Amino acid sequence: MRTQRQVVDYSLQKRALLREVLSGRVGTYEVCDASPYLKNAARFHGEPTDRRCPICRRENLTLVHYIYGDELKQSAGQARTRTELPVLAMTFREFQVYVVEVCRACDWNHLVEQFLLGRDGLTDEPVAETAAAVGSSTSGSSATGVGAPATKRRREARR
Repeated sequence: MRTQRQVVDYSLQKRALLREVLSGRVGTYEVCDASPYLKNAARFHGEPTDRRCPICRRENLTLVHYIYGDELKQSAGQARTRTELPVLAMTFREFQVYVVEVCRACDWNHLVEQFLLGRDGLTDEPVAETAAAVGSSTSGSSATGVGAPATKRRREARR
């Protein structure tokens, strides 16, 4: 998505947790605890993947996108399909998206990533160019400023 920014990837956390489960230090009942709401969100708003569940290896994982933000009001905390996100990104200034992977067979769930979306991410010029343009316009407007041409400063000095 064009306005996606400040992406946080949780794959290292996931690998560490799976290592703990496979070594037997953490039980599967501790990590396979998806709520009924999350499972319903996966069923109705989820995006199927081609990756198998790392715990049961029976079913493919489903990605669920949750949105949060002050501007969303009552929509905050709702699951949305991936196709709805670009429309929301052009509608609202800024909101947070959390992506959760869910196995509908064994209830495995884990936060995969989070990122910001919204119109605030759309800028035509880089910040450095904008600052340079603002700096040049202010220095050129003053008659005796540092950025004023040398001939203009000499004329001011003669008067």
